[in-house]
Amino acid sequence: MPAKSPVLVDLKFDSASVAKALETAFADRGSINLADPASKGADLTHVDYALLWKPDADLFERAPNLKVIFSGGAGVDSMMSIAGLPDIPMVRFVDRSLTVRMSEWVVMQCLMHLRDAQGHFRNQRQHIWAPQHGPEAADVTVGVMGLGVLGCDAAAKLKVMGFNVIGWSRSKKEIDSMETFDAGGLDAFLGRTDILVGLLPLTPETAGIYNASLFSKLHRNGALGKPVFINAGRGKSQVAADIASAVRNGILGGASLDVFAVEPLAADDPLWDLENVIITPHDSAVSEEKALMRHVEEQIARFERGEPLQHLVDRSRGY
Repeated sequence: MPAKSPVLVDLKFDSASVAKALETAFADRGSINLADPASKGADLTHVDYALLWKPDADLFERAPNLKVIFSGGAGVDSMMSIAGLPDIPMVRFVDRSLTVRMSEWVVMQCLMHLRDAQGHFRNQRQHIWAPQHGPEAADVTVGVMGLGVLGCDAAAKLKVMGFNVIGWSRSKKEIDSMETFDAGGLDAFLGRTDILVGLLPLTPETAGIYNASLFSKLHRNGALGKPVFINAGRGKSQVAADIASAVRNGILGGASLDVFAVEPLAADDPLWDLENVIITPHDSAVSEEKALMRHVEEQIARFERGEPLQHLVDRSRGY
């Protein structure tokens, strides 16, 4: 029986944590970690599978016989733009832990804006006792843009908290007990939305979609007074200057942002200092290396049994 092809690993993550995860991963076939100096110049022509995140520019020349590419992250926009990307199946990382952690972050941000946590924090620092009598979740409509695995899980948990939840995706999706809108219904969706949650993948159609024009179409004079924007999807989907301007001008009542077009966010960026804007450093849901390796092991096993791969990227859509 021929030896199994090792898994080629080129992940621009923390090299020590990747190396640690690889100690116990792929026990039946081994791996070639390009971050290991010993792998410099290794022959990659026999490799069938590659686990990649921001790979070396010459990788596909060195590994011309790949059968499947596994993305190291849930988003694949950076992978799609790589020069020389071969026309073979590409699999996204979908992981229970990543999904759960993303939903935790989204629910936390919605509740913080619902209960004006920032206002309470300001009052506490100034020793001011000022009870607030805001709305309950049922008075607020959360509009989720992006109804993939992450969006659907976040929507379900927001409903458990009592929020009214509606959803939008480019193509129509039928989801039990949730009203959904497609591309043609964007304005109607925005007009109902008090808290907008962005969980869209980055594609040519979604680049810069969260902008001044879109914010102006959100529901006004709702239970929160002014709409709120929350984004944990992709940084390049938002126009940061438009967010800052919308908050300053009262078009938005606040925002929670975990992703930015350039990271880390520059120390002098005006978003840092705006009241009612919550900044987190792209840690809403971090890929955990051991879970990533298990996901790849499971998909390779499926592939070699002749079963269809799961979470395949649709090249025509870009995700």
